[in-house]
Amino acid sequence: MAQPYGTVMIGRLAVPFEQLETSMRQWAVDRKVPGFRHEEVMLCDDGVTVVMTVFFDDKASYTALADNAEQTQWWTEVARPMLDGDPQWLDGHWRAAIDA
Repeated sequence: MAQPYGTVMIGRLAVPFEQLETSMRQWAVDRKVPGFRHEEVMLCDDGVTVVMTVFFDDKASYTALADNAEQTQWWTEVARPMLDGDPQWLDGHWRAAIDA
């Protein structure tokens, strides 16, 4: 089985967190992206920094979404305007999950 793959986004909000959260939940319901596992979003203590982790079954699933024109349009028109500037993206294989 392939190692899970994903991305981490670090950005700053230009809108209330609830607006971003609603949009992310709607995306997951509407798109039903093959290979998408789940997403977690942290609102940092400063109230504007967000860290988002997105998990996929494999790199191919992630790349298919990243190369999808509909996804690009959604990012450009819906998600990106909710951020104050371009976010930082870190892509890679998830190698360890450590639980208590």
